Amino acid sequence: MNADIVPGHALVTGIEQGIYGVASRADEFSVESEIEQFKGSSFSCPMDMSKLREVARGGGFFSYVAGVASYISEWYHVGGLKLTITKMDLPIKSGLSSSAAICVMVARAFNELYGLKLNTKGIMNIAYLGEQRTPSRCGRLDQACAYGVNPVSMVFDGNELDVDRLTVKKTLYYVFADLMAGKDTVQILADLNRAFPFAHSQEDEHVHEALGSDNEKIIQEAMDYIENGEVEKLGDLMKRAQDLFDEKIAPMSPDQLKSPVLHSVINDEHIKKLTYGVKGVGSQGDGTVQLLARDEETQSKLIDYLTNERKMIAYPLTLRPSKAVTKAVITVAGFGTRMYPVTRGVKKEFCPVVDKDGLVKPAILVLLEELDEVGIEEICLVINREEENYYRDFFMKPLSSAHYDKLPENMKKYEQKIMSIGRKLRFVYQDVQNGFGHAVLQSAEFAGGMPVLLLLGDTIYQSYSDVPCTRQLLDTYEQYGKPMVAVHSVPLEDVSSYGIFSGVWEDNEEKVMNLVAIAEKPTPEYAAEYLTVSGRRDSKACYAAFGAYVIDQSIYDRLQYATDNNITNAKGEVELTDALEYVRDSEGMYAFVPDGESYDIGNAKAYRTTVTSFGKS
Repeated sequence: MNADIVPGHALVTGIEQGIYGVASRADEFSVESEIEQFKGSSFSCPMDMSKLREVARGGGFFSYVAGVASYISEWYHVGGLKLTITKMDLPIKSGLSSSAAICVMVARAFNELYGLKLNTKGIMNIAYLGEQRTPSRCGRLDQACAYGVNPVSMVFDGNELDVDRLTVKKTLYYVFADLMAGKDTVQILADLNRAFPFAHSQEDEHVHEALGSDNEKIIQEAMDYIENGEVEKLGDLMKRAQDLFDEKIAPMSPDQLKSPVLHSVINDEHIKKLTYGVKGVGSQGDGTVQLLARDEETQSKLIDYLTNERKMIAYPLTLRPSKAVTKAVITVAGFGTRMYPVTRGVKKEFCPVVDKDGLVKPAILVLLEELDEVGIEEICLVINREEENYYRDFFMKPLSSAHYDKLPENMKKYEQKIMSIGRKLRFVYQDVQNGFGHAVLQSAEFAGGMPVLLLLGDTIYQSYSDVPCTRQLLDTYEQYGKPMVAVHSVPLEDVSSYGIFSGVWEDNEEKVMNLVAIAEKPTPEYAAEYLTVSGRRDSKACYAAFGAYVIDQSIYDRLQYATDNNITNAKGEVELTDALEYVRDSEGMYAFVPDGESYDIGNAKAYRTTVTSFGKS
């Protein structure tokens, strides 16, 4: 190991092609295939580390699955599984990490079937370590397919690996193509490895520079361009990266890295007209080429040209931004019985609090101001039909001239702000009090198939930073692109008052959790055994809803199904928690811990705390 070597850094994404299968628990470990390419092929072995490792060393298609299974057998006390491969549209032996994909599939299957509570990075690591037991010995980049069609930044220094997701701000229309020429990856890596760990020639030094400090500059630029939506600059950067590779790296393996077919594509005048940039993939050579098309139309033209004129196999790869959240839903249809008798005459959401600016405001105004600040364009209030005038009178009806004229100048400006918030409000009605999930369902038409920020009308937030809690949640959703619930830690003895969310941390900061279970108001005993989340230094905690969610059409669909089929709790109510758990189990979901605190005004004890604590720095 050479400590002076700059850590490796790369941007990697999974592609739209893959390997698909179904898995179930079994006594042994077995794999069979229904696809034509491997039809009739099968593999079976006892769940025994030594025997599986022997298969892994033998090479071939099944060595990869055996390598992963051997690692699982060595480190986890689990049974076997049966894996049936049902579909494969991922090219093999083309530098597109098909071996890593099957390794990730096996690691994920064990994780799901036996509840190993591995996060995405954990699955990726086991897939890598399993593949290391085969003759393949692929590098750390390949298993990034575990993150799906999402670009990630990977920094690797020896055995240390850090992975961060990138936020795509503008759609990137890539094409990648099998150059149909072949390459010897083992030879390329052997040639490049001669320069490591210490440089013994000028050529070696060039490789260290290119893969070290030069590369780091390029990667940092690329991350900025991706996250700022500067597509044309990203294409120019691809050209610079290829030139750097050709100048400083290719001379180390001249037989493999002259890459005549790759360079014929790069220099093709017709392709230049359709692209912003073209470069090789991975260890390069004449394996695969990636092209950044100018738009969706030129992406299609590129595929046609490469397929029909260049006789290559080409595929689209479209990296899209997460759908920006521009709408919010707030449920305020409850009667506020826990705040009786004040709610005989005042909606609980209009109970006053002193905000951080020193103004006495209805709690709902504090919430709406935050949404206005973070750029929400439309806000849907789920209300009782007869209570609409509460909101119209406050947010849409101007003060009388006499009242307005008595206001100081700064409050006159604030009055205009209230009116501008009122113009964002929309109303839907929950005519029957049939639970929180039922209330949320009433906003389905307003959502229009788009993700929405869902909030509770009796909860307000105070951020510990300059970034509002809802903005933190929305920014994190854009990184991960799946339904997300904000959570906060609660004492074990209080869990029976909350929906509890359990999972494994996706990030080093322990802010984002890949959920593995959701339970509504569990007992402390059940939560202690099954729902605690492990953190740093073996600490354990339980996490409850913070009062903010990002939900999408999948959750609305499940709420509609529950309503149509009378799937309710003991009170006969449609639960949001049940819909969240269904979507988590079928499609995946994340939890996020905001840097802030939520305050409840829904009951007397919580309201007293809010009045005395909220708004204070």
